[in-house]
Amino acid sequence: MEGINLWAVLVAAISGFVLGGLWYSPLLFGKAWQRLTGLSDETLAGGNMALIFGGAFVLCLVASVVFAMFLGPRPSLQLGLGAGFSAGLCWVAASFGINYLFERKPFALFAINGGYHTLQFTLIGLVLALWPAP
Repeated sequence: MEGINLWAVLVAAISGFVLGGLWYSPLLFGKAWQRLTGLSDETLAGGNMALIFGGAFVLCLVASVVFAMFLGPRPSLQLGLGAGFSAGLCWVAASFGINYLFERKPFALFAINGGYHTLQFTLIGLVLALWPAP
């Protein structure tokens, strides 16, 4: 953790979390995602929102911390964006793709979820690269 800027990590996690809120909202892909997953409004409303949103933020924070460790202190913009995009698309989305093929889930669901994680890690890499050195 030496050389890792914890403020940058926190802002990166918040950025990824906010992106998810927008991505899965009715403004973007929320209704399509809901239809493709078979989740009704009632099912979504009945969940433990503190656990779901709190857990999602903690997982965004974990992803941001570990990605900051992967990038190292003061990554260049090119490294932050390139590694973020690659991690999201080639590690996370590709792994989802394997599961979705065997689970016979629709490509549209893969595109929504894989697209979010590709942008999430690109955004995390961007924040970590742009944060000024301490």
